[in-house]
Amino acid sequence: QVQLVESGGGLVQPGGSLRLSCAPSGSIFNIFAMGWYRQAPGKQRELVATWTKGGITNYADSVKGRFTISRDNAKNTVYLQMNSLKPEDTAVYYCNAEMAATWYSGPGAYWGQGTQVTVSS
Repeated sequence: QVQLVESGGGLVQPGGSLRLSCAPSGSIFNIFAMGWYRQAPGKQRELVATWTKGGITNYADSVKGRFTISRDNAKNTVYLQMNSLKPEDTAVYYCNAEMAATWYSGPGAYWGQGTQVTVSS
């Protein structure tokens, strides 16, 4: 069973930076899109940034100019560089991928276990 493994969360002061990483735990036949979502306490999960196989990226308005999503194709890893962090960025960040595990399986949505990001002084 393929899983998405995330890393890089933690506690950071306002104005600081963090980089999140996410990669499948095993070999993958094809990855169509990857992205990051977040969920703050008492709020719904929301899109942060996405990357598609064509290299198209998309960002939530609240993070534009501060966050950057990128992909290392050789490692099947997606990164989220977060700069100028604000207390309102505090949330559990989830990695998401639309991918086919094998050549005979169709694309499916996979989620990571989540990593906590806390922005506080």
